[in-house]
Amino acid sequence: MHSPPLSPAHRTRTPSPAPWAGAVCGVLALALLGLVAARWSPLMRLDRDIAEALHRRAVTEPGLVHVNRLLTDWLWDPWTMRALIAVAVVVLWRRGARMLAAWVAVTSLVSSLLQQGVKAAVGRERPRWPDPVDSAHYAAFPSGHAMTAVVSCGLLLWLLHRSGARPWIRRTASAAAGISVVGVGLTRLYLGVHWPSDVLGGWLLGAALTAFAAAGYERYASRHRPEERD
Repeated sequence: MHSPPLSPAHRTRTPSPAPWAGAVCGVLALALLGLVAARWSPLMRLDRDIAEALHRRAVTEPGLVHVNRLLTDWLWDPWTMRALIAVAVVVLWRRGARMLAAWVAVTSLVSSLLQQGVKAAVGRERPRWPDPVDSAHYAAFPSGHAMTAVVSCGLLLWLLHRSGARPWIRRTASAAAGISVVGVGLTRLYLGVHWPSDVLGGWLLGAALTAFAAAGYERYASRHRPEERD
C-alpha cells in the first residue's frame, strides 16, 4: 500500500537534490585524498599543529574528555546512526515505499564499504600520543564517524523533505543534523584519534555519496516509478 499522494502545492515545496553538489563534494574529496596519500607537507604540518594543540588541551581537561567520549561512543556512534537509518527503512517498507527503503539501505551500506575501502587503500596512521586520552583502531582516513554522520543525517533530512514534513520539523531536524555532523567531527579531533583532514575527508565523501544517492533516486522515480515520488 502506497502512502497518499501529496498535493501539487506540496510537491513544489519539496526540494530536488542537485547532482552538481555531489560532483563538487566528490571532486574536493578526491583532491584531499590525493594530498593525504601524497603526504603533502603543508597539509601534514597543518594537521599536526591542530592535533597537537587540541591534545595539549584535552590532557588537562578530563571532565571534558569524558563528555566527548560519551558523545562519540553513544550519541554519535556510527552504529547509532545506522540504527536510525534502519528505523527509517522499516517505516518506509511498511508504508509500501519499498524501492525507496531499499535505496536508503543500500546507500548506507555503500557508505560503510566505501569508507573501509578508502581506509585500506590510503592506510594512513592515526595520531600517536605518549599520553592518549582515547584510542581507536584501523586506518585514519577518512573518519568513519564523520562520514557515517553525514550520510545518515543527510538521508534522514532528504526523507523528511520528500515526505512533506512540516517546516518546523524540518528546521529542527536540520539543526540537530548540523550539530551532530559538526559535533562528531570535533569529538574525534578533541580525543586525538583523527587528523583534521580525516574528518574533512569523511564529511566530503559522505556529502558526495548522499547527494548522488538522493538525486539518483529522484531521477529514477520520475522516469520509472512515478508513484514513488509520493
